[in-house]
Amino acid sequence: MDVDLLNIPSLKCKLGLLSRSDGSAFFVEGESAVIASVHGPVEVKMKKMLIDKASIECCYRPKAESGVQDRYRESVIKNICETAIAAVLYPRAAVILNIQEMQDRGQLVSCAINATCMACLDSGIDMKFIFGAVSVYLNNAEEFTFSSPITRNDLKATFVFVFNNTNGKIVASHTEGSFTSEQFKEALSLCREQSKGVFQFIKMSLLTVDK
Repeated sequence: MDVDLLNIPSLKCKLGLLSRSDGSAFFVEGESAVIASVHGPVEVKMKKMLIDKASIECCYRPKAESGVQDRYRESVIKNICETAIAAVLYPRAAVILNIQEMQDRGQLVSCAINATCMACLDSGIDMKFIFGAVSVYLNNAEEFTFSSPITRNDLKATFVFVFNNTNGKIVASHTEGSFTSEQFKEALSLCREQSKGVFQFIKMSLLTVDK
């Protein structure tokens, strides 16, 4: 399977931009951009309280009017954070995640997930592992590319995989479009390899943070 390795989107991140949050990150992936913030652990209302662990709340705000896709993204990010955050260390509390879409040029889902991870790390909240997301696209010429095609007419399928940094296992995945089982396996392999670069970027961002 042909792969366009020249169009790997660049990553940029700025931590601690929002003074009223416990952690925040402005994350850019290619030309997609997201701001994520974390509040907590904080006090939680009785009806949302969990006795044995913290409750995770997530609010995804799109740039335009909210729709079904935004609620799906919200659910995906919440589920990932429920798995990654050491919630048992914060019983009867809440961790509140806010994700604001700034610009969507194709890598929005992986960009939002990576922004959320960076905001969690910036907050200092205990985590069981670091997670990183990668997007890859299959065009009509049956070629994989890490940059989103210019038009949806050129796009056959989209794959997003989220990985655990400790063992490389999949934390979550999202697919759209038409593809074969072999193409799914190829996309997974490409994204797993590319995730090494994402985790290296996260590491370097934390080492060079300047608050």
